[in-house]
Amino acid sequence: MVTAARRRLAAGGGDGGANPVELAVALPAILLLLFASIQVAVWFVARSTALNAAQSAVNAQRVHEAPDDAGVRRATRFLTASGDWLVGWQSPGPTCVTTLAEVTCTVRGRSLSVVPGVSFPVEQTAHGTAERWTTP
Repeated sequence: MVTAARRRLAAGGGDGGANPVELAVALPAILLLLFASIQVAVWFVARSTALNAAQSAVNAQRVHEAPDDAGVRRATRFLTASGDWLVGWQSPGPTCVTTLAEVTCTVRGRSLSVVPGVSFPVEQTAHGTAERWTTP
């Protein structure tokens, strides 16, 4: 039994060249999974960047007697310094809505594209209470 297997291996066997064919079939699927996983990770980083910008905007806007554009300026400064994880955020830009009791800021954009032609939309909103004077 062992000698028959040795003879078959020594003669080249019947599956010579199968490894390159298997690799040619499997490699595109492996590369697709690799780039898809990287794209998903980039999308999560873009979401985190947008959320941090929105939270930073809320923190700036909720201060007592803050200027109307304090949150938008803070979010813009944050997004400019954070790199290109979130693209297209300039149009329409961060928005903040302030009511008597609450501040809501939203940041929109798209994730950086690792796979050509693929970009995921990102929208994150943060809320906070507005600081104000109250009577006891």
